[in-house]
Amino acid sequence: MMGGRALLLLLVSALLVQIRASDPVLYESFDEGFEGRWIVSKKDEYQGVWKHAKSDGHEDYGLLVSEKARKYAIIKELDEPVTLKDGTVVLQFEVRLQNGLECGGAYIKYIRPQEAGWDAKEFDNETPYTIMFGPDKCGSTNKVHFILKHKNPMTGKYVEHHLKFPPSVPYDKLSHVYTAILKPDNEVRILVDGEEKKKANFLSADDFEPALIPPKTIPDPEDKKPEDWDERAKIPDPDAVKPDDWDEDAPMEIEDEEATKPEGWLDDEPEEIDDPEAAKPEDWDDEEDGEWEAPKIDNPKCEVAPGCGEWKKPMKQNPAYKGKWHAPMIDNPNYKGIWKPQEIPNPEYFELDKPDFDPIAAIGIEIWTMQDGILFDNILIADDEKVATSILEKTWKPKYEVEKEKEKAEEAAAGADGLSEFQKKVFDILYKIADIPFLAPYKTKIIDVIEKGEQQPNITIGILVSVIVVFVTVLFRILFGGKKPAAPVKPAVEVKKLKATETDGAGSSGDKEEKEDDKEETTAPRRRSRRET
Repeated sequence: MMGGRALLLLLVSALLVQIRASDPVLYESFDEGFEGRWIVSKKDEYQGVWKHAKSDGHEDYGLLVSEKARKYAIIKELDEPVTLKDGTVVLQFEVRLQNGLECGGAYIKYIRPQEAGWDAKEFDNETPYTIMFGPDKCGSTNKVHFILKHKNPMTGKYVEHHLKFPPSVPYDKLSHVYTAILKPDNEVRILVDGEEKKKANFLSADDFEPALIPPKTIPDPEDKKPEDWDERAKIPDPDAVKPDDWDEDAPMEIEDEEATKPEGWLDDEPEEIDDPEAAKPEDWDDEEDGEWEAPKIDNPKCEVAPGCGEWKKPMKQNPAYKGKWHAPMIDNPNYKGIWKPQEIPNPEYFELDKPDFDPIAAIGIEIWTMQDGILFDNILIADDEKVATSILEKTWKPKYEVEKEKEKAEEAAAGADGLSEFQKKVFDILYKIADIPFLAPYKTKIIDVIEKGEQQPNITIGILVSVIVVFVTVLFRILFGGKKPAAPVKPAVEVKKLKATETDGAGSSGDKEEKEDDKEETTAPRRRSRRET
């Protein structure tokens, strides 16, 4: 009998442990108002008003960014700090960009423990955090951030480490779930809507910039290049002499003496004449407005003739032209190569088996955005991936499916004017292409072109062709040693110019202004009138 009770107690205890292990460490569904549980920053610069509001088309509530062009800051302190050093930790939250995201952030900061006496009402951009995670889009920035602040044990300073080549932000107004899974084997996985978009290792220099583990050696800052160090691989031949017959003053072009005036050329006819149908306005005052002159039009007689006006011999390339003489280049006998300072041991170097994460003591949203309608929901910290997946399936997926069906219906009603599913996939691929490392110098221009395509769906093919041309051109130059810069990215179809500028704000968000160039080309190509080859 006693053995049966002991077995029963053991089973109940095991069940309770399993239930406890499967519970979220933190779960905020915003089913109720946030007042009392979340603290709004009292700093003067944070004027944005947070609201407890329904997601458009649903009965589900969330935390709403209610005004445009504002800074927002709100924080929730945890009952107990969450350690990230042992076991799996899942960070997950849902965001819906109900009015899109032209320029702004929608990320969460996971705040580390603060110094004694710190007041949550003082939460701002300077409040130290452990991890910043979530979408951010403005100008060339279009990424799902994952930033880790890690303390260097040699210097005691915190360094901000950015995930390299993070996924891009989905381009739509639907609800999306962002998940970061931190594993005890130093792996971090980034998921969007439950689908893995990025896998990285915290200790890999290929995955984080700068690397968590500093290099063992660094260039000696005290080492200076010797004055007699010659880095010129080629030099002008000092023994070369300009040939006696080299005429540097010869013009590049000369008149073609063999050219003759075309038959039928109208020497006495001007290229333009007064418009015979124009009449002086009745209210024209010669004293105030000056002498009235009829507007000019193309001379119709010149349309059927080879040309009008004074005929002049055309120019041709001068066979005697050689330009400025330069001595030919030869190998530099004193060439020593490109100078580099010698390497010395890095005083900040340390070895690391796994990141020394600071605990999470609070979660905060501190953003600067040009958009309203950003809705945060279902913020989760868990130690079990299954818990995060279960919440995603129960809370996000039903809403997403409803939104997706509504979007399809709107696209069908909009016809060709809407952004089709195919086009969205094309733009998603193009954003990934823009993140390829060797295209970094051209990323801003590529992103600008892609955004134009998103705003004008009818030029999708032109945008695709433009980006592919740049990709192939840069790749070709890398493979075959070309050094010329790639041509500016231009869509195959003319679009209105946009200009995006980034200014400092929370994270990497900035202001983005859209400007239109209203100048139109109105002058038709003119016919050749004075020269005939």
